[in-house]
Order: sequence, then C-alpha cells, then structure tokens
Amino acid sequence: MFGRLMPREGNFFELFNAHAERIVQGSRELAMMITTFTEVEKHAEYIDAAEHAADKITHETITLLHKTFITPFDREQIHELITAMDDILDLMQDVAESIVLYDIRKITPESKQLAEICQMCCERVRTAVSLLKNVKDAEAIFKTCQEIDRLESDADRVMRSAMSKLFRDEADVKQLIKLRTIYELLEQITDRCEDVANVIEGIVLENS
Repeated sequence: MFGRLMPREGNFFELFNAHAERIVQGSRELAMMITTFTEVEKHAEYIDAAEHAADKITHETITLLHKTFITPFDREQIHELITAMDDILDLMQDVAESIVLYDIRKITPESKQLAEICQMCCERVRTAVSLLKNVKDAEAIFKTCQEIDRLESDADRVMRSAMSKLFRDEADVKQLIKLRTIYELLEQITDRCEDVANVIEGIVLENS
C-alpha cells in the first residue's frame, strides 16, 4: 500500500537534462571569460547564477530520490550521477572566483585552450546525459563518453605543456602561482566530466 502511494519513476531525466544545460551555460561563460578576458566580473556572476541554479536541481533530484518508490535505475547511481555533475559547476565557479580574487591581469593561450576543451567536454556531458533516457542505445552513449575521455586526455597534455612553459619562462613568482592554480582547476573540470562519463557508462552496462 505504501509503495502505491509514492511516485513511480519521477522526472529524473528532466532534472538531469536541466542540470546539464546549466553545466553547458557555465562552460560557455567561462570560455568567454577567459578567451575574451573582458567583463570578467560579469561572466563570473553568470557562472555563479548557473551554479546556484544547478544546486537547486541537485537538491530537487535528491529530494525526489527519497520520495520515489521505483526509480529508472539504481538509486546510488542516480545520486552519484547528479553529485558528479554538480562537481563540474563547482569547479567552474572556483576558476571564475580565482581569476577575480587573484586579480589576474593577463591570460595565456594555454588557459584559453583549456577553457575551450572544458566547454567541449561539458557539451558532450549534456549529450551523454540526454541519451540516458534511451539507455538501450549503448553505442551512442559509449561513443560520447569516449569523446569525453579523449578531451580529458587532451587537457592533460595541454596542462603539462603549459606547466613546463610556465616554470621555464615566468619570472614573476606570484603570477606563476596564480596561473598554475588556474591551469589545475581547468584541468580538474575535464576530470569531473570524465567522472560523469564513467558513471554513465556504469549505468548503461547494468541496464542495457
């Protein structure tokens, strides 16, 4: 009787997709913030707004999880997925806040390249999440997850090269520390995107 009174399935896929849209929105703002390096504080505010909106979706998802009797896949996987997605936007917010707080006056080509890779990763996260509703389409989901893995590897290579150049050429120690932090945070965004891809792959393997 109790089970019949509780929601069945719920709108988890709509919530996942809404969160993924906020991730892409944040990544676009971050890429514009770094590539144009104009109106930095304005872009930071937009990223904050995306992060706060995503937090509300995460809270709504977890609340629904506790209220729903039958879920589309394992409860732990739902919690793991939405939490991993939330981590992506948290890191974007960290990058934006660091750029503003550290009063960074110049940006490097490597920072721009990493920001662009982050945006591409986030767009593929959105694609992978949108495909979850049809979990039987494993081939398309795995292909998208593999693209995320490839982009994460690209970000690793860019960061290693950027670090080498930074320690070789940057004489200002303060600037070196600031840029190193930005590089590391940007690369971590791609790591968190890969975490989402790994969760999605696990969901597909168990449910397809």
